[in-house]
Amino acid sequence: MLSLQEDIRNLVNQDLDCSEPSLRLMAMRVAMMDLIAQRNAMGGTEVCPTIAERLKQNHRPEWQRSTTQGNEKPGRSRALSM
Repeated sequence: MLSLQEDIRNLVNQDLDCSEPSLRLMAMRVAMMDLIAQRNAMGGTEVCPTIAERLKQNHRPEWQRSTTQGNEKPGRSRALSM
């Protein structure tokens, strides 16, 4: 599905007709929705977070400030002090 989406983007960027790949992609999405409906009918569910919940999540890596040693002044390279 992702490769088909990429193909469609490339066709659009080149001002070419993308109707056939688009129809295939829509058929894939319909099939995916059918599979999800079947899974849910068998008792399987998955809770998808709302947009507000996703925005509240922190996905950034933890940033730690480096500490200076002894007589080093912040902002100066140790190479200059040697």
